[in-house]
Amino acid sequence: MASLLQSDTQLNRNSYYEASVVRPAPLAPLQTDLSADVVVVGAGFAGLSAAIELAQRGYRVVVLEADRVCSGASGRNGGQTIVGFASGQGPFEQQLGAVRARQAWDMSLEAIDLIDQRIAQFEIDCDRVHGYLYVADSARKARALESEMQSLQRNYGFATEWAQGAAVQNHIGSTRYQACAYEKHSGHLHPLKYGLGLARAAGSLGVQIFECSAVTGLERGATVTARTAQGQVCARYAVLAGNCTLPVFGPLVAPELSTRAMPVGTYIIGTRALAPDVAAALLPRNAAVCDNNFILDYFRQSADLRMLFGGRVSYTTRTPADLKQTMAQRMAAVFPALQGVPVDYVWGGFVDISMNRAPDFGRLGSNVYYLQGFSGHGVALTGLAGQLVAQAVAGEAERFDVFSALKHRNFPGGALLRTPTLVLGTLYHRLRDHF
Repeated sequence: MASLLQSDTQLNRNSYYEASVVRPAPLAPLQTDLSADVVVVGAGFAGLSAAIELAQRGYRVVVLEADRVCSGASGRNGGQTIVGFASGQGPFEQQLGAVRARQAWDMSLEAIDLIDQRIAQFEIDCDRVHGYLYVADSARKARALESEMQSLQRNYGFATEWAQGAAVQNHIGSTRYQACAYEKHSGHLHPLKYGLGLARAAGSLGVQIFECSAVTGLERGATVTARTAQGQVCARYAVLAGNCTLPVFGPLVAPELSTRAMPVGTYIIGTRALAPDVAAALLPRNAAVCDNNFILDYFRQSADLRMLFGGRVSYTTRTPADLKQTMAQRMAAVFPALQGVPVDYVWGGFVDISMNRAPDFGRLGSNVYYLQGFSGHGVALTGLAGQLVAQAVAGEAERFDVFSALKHRNFPGGALLRTPTLVLGTLYHRLRDHF
């Protein structure tokens, strides 16, 4: 766990998000023994959302964070608020049937609305923008994108604005893409501003948050005890919301989870601020954008008109070599007009993926809940997850159980071989992306 957190921290020293906020003074680590109704492990979007929902229901909540609030994936992601799931609807339809698949889809729409509700309720200034563009860079990918959009329209009533050929230029100033679909429900925001706003909201509701308080052990039973280096919290319930670090906790906290999700590195660069006319030519509708390749590019503009361009993946804890240069080359392949534009920021870190890219929410025994497997759709889905787990703790588990009913497979290969196995599988999909 230490190496994973250290790698995240070092790379994020040059994060645009960290550079564009003023963090409050660090919160003290846990240095005593406390009792609570619920102990939440992880102060990212999922953990903070759970804490807010629980506190609003009258529960005494303590949040333990190994580093700082939103220092992990929640504070450095692409900022894209996306409907649906990285897996698509397939796992839900195949395992749960049409009715529950529709419930899951509808809740993904609620997840976007919940962000806007919390922004309004807690007055969170986080550069919120609506508008999302799905793009395809080959004829085969265009057909796949069109089929997916038609399926969402037919089965879920979700309409998008379709364009192909020359009409794509109305949405994005790039000749790379052969087709696109635009919708207004999804969009983007500044994730660290949003996350710090959630932390302020949780604190205002009486939630106790302790930073630099990694959980080193979890004793289960009728009462759950979460131990840190200098203290412990005894509670009726625990919520494990460490996401990409949950697999790394392994034998310390939840060994059952260590093979069900895997941390994957993803990276972003931020250019110097662009002239307004240049920015408008590249993304006329100021949408967030993502392609439908297996190894995908995702990008958007910041409020101060920087291009924030993400992509690349790593299945080890090592940062790829020449990251700034290779990411700038990927960006220039999409937007030749940005060739040579200075890159002021480069950062990244880990997100968690499940084997089938569907969210993995569940219980360990009767009073320990876990939330993981967001697989790149976590900006919106984490907030929903926090709401659902709070409802489950309060005895209203029907919505939570739509997700907990999904069956998940372990990553193959065990602790030693699952990384090279996944790398080989990814290489196969990377080659397919070019045809």
